Amino acid sequence: MKIVGVAACTSGIAHTYIAKKKLETAAKSLGHEIHIETQGTIGTEDELTAKDIKEADVVIIAADIKIGGKDRFKGKKVVEIPTSMVIKAPKGLINKIEEEVLKA
Repeated sequence: MKIVGVAACTSGIAHTYIAKKKLETAAKSLGHEIHIETQGTIGTEDELTAKDIKEADVVIIAADIKIGGKDRFKGKKVVEIPTSMVIKAPKGLINKIEEEVLKA
């Protein structure tokens, strides 16, 4: 499964990067491809390309704030979840998403 997403928290520092790292580690350990963009106090990092989004099976928005550029994901299966949930159970989240994507 190809996963793309955005991580963003209220301060744009700690939880943003922890959520990104947890998602990347969990996805790779489960055999998936993943690319997570961060939006924070220093701006956007690791920005998703149109190609990344087009090829993705699912979009994960791990955010505690409104993110920018959400319209890029129109027509994609989007899962929105708070950063705290991603940090607590990243593998469980990805497994659940995989089940839903395979059902579609």
